[in-house]
Amino acid sequence: MTDAALPDFRHPRRYIRLDTILRLRWLAALGQLAAIFFVVQSLDFDLPVIPCIAIIAFSAIITLALQMAFNPMRRLEPRQAATLLALNIAELAGLLYLTGGLENPFSFLFLGPVLISATGLPTRVTIGLGIFAAICSTALGFYHLPLPWIRDDSLVLPPVYMAGIWLSILLAIGVTSLYTFQVTEEARKLSDALAATELVLAREQHLTQLDGLAAAAAHELGTPLATIFLISRELERTTPPDSALAGEVRTLREQSQRCRDILAKIAQLSSSGAPFDRMPLSTLIEETVAPHRDFGIVIKVRIALAEAPEPVGMRNPAVLYGVGNILENAVDFARATVEVDARWNEDIVEIVISDDGPGIAPDMLKRIGEPYLTRRRRNDQTHRERQGLGLGIFIARTLLERTGAEVTFANRIFPDHGAIVRITWPRQSFETTEIADESAS
Repeated sequence: MTDAALPDFRHPRRYIRLDTILRLRWLAALGQLAAIFFVVQSLDFDLPVIPCIAIIAFSAIITLALQMAFNPMRRLEPRQAATLLALNIAELAGLLYLTGGLENPFSFLFLGPVLISATGLPTRVTIGLGIFAAICSTALGFYHLPLPWIRDDSLVLPPVYMAGIWLSILLAIGVTSLYTFQVTEEARKLSDALAATELVLAREQHLTQLDGLAAAAAHELGTPLATIFLISRELERTTPPDSALAGEVRTLREQSQRCRDILAKIAQLSSSGAPFDRMPLSTLIEETVAPHRDFGIVIKVRIALAEAPEPVGMRNPAVLYGVGNILENAVDFARATVEVDARWNEDIVEIVISDDGPGIAPDMLKRIGEPYLTRRRRNDQTHRERQGLGLGIFIARTLLERTGAEVTFANRIFPDHGAIVRITWPRQSFETTEIADESAS
């Protein structure tokens, strides 16, 4: 019940499909042509049409060549995608140079390629594109042709206003790109962590299915082995002791009896752990506590007596993994003792796991349960000398909440020290955890 064996879902390689950039380039070319047509035909502004059309045609030729030379479904390396996005910025800068520079209201389109990079490319690539866009916008503030306007009039914007436009473009590139990157990164982390959760649950379910297969095999093989044992015993009785076959018949009986004993043990072990068997709360706690008793930490289990009968739930892998992982973290950080308290009544079922360790830092207490949030440093050695990815608590909390539980984290009240994790189910949800889990999946 550790996250050390999980694949490192962090830092996935980021790719953008060529088709995505090609579609954006075609959309930009069509939008630019529509804008030029509207300005010339409807507004009757004096616009350098031929140079503008030449830049758009150059962009279209490159886009068409890429579409014909490569598979549009190809995933681009970050440098390749950055090159195409930088080309988009350069083409936009060329069009803006011909149409008024920063005075053109379309100058804010510099944001587009940088935002695309922020959603799918590494940070250093996004920073590079942002710097390139800032350089282009700065150059356009000094060097550009006049803004197309009414022929009998001219529009002259004050320098202070132009400086404001330039500054707003730079701030928009920086702030919106950072915001987009943060939102995308959080979504990516959550998606990867949920994928890890599903992987853990699948592994736990596979292990419980093996128990069921063992029990089924023991049951199905019991009848033919009993027949073989009876026949071999009758043959042993009717075979003379001095016969050459007496030893072989005796060996056959002994080995068939040995097979029956092995199958009996398998059936006995699987009878309390089959995936569809029900288990009392005390059995669940003992099953999760047992693997952690030999690590030098005293684990005290206290089960409070109540007038209501002890709750009995399905042997759910999600519950076993979730409670076990939280208990494992308590053992890792405890100094000497971990306490597991269980109580119930007619309405709720509650398990409280506490330790006497340093507790949860205040800044982490508000964020506990987020993916990739870990207190273990890279050189930190725990009882099992492992390094955590910060996925364990997230996976445990997610799996437990899928069964209807509420998981809360707190610290003990001074002068006591240590962390307290409280897992609370509505009694009805605990006694039907398998149904809840299947509906959630």
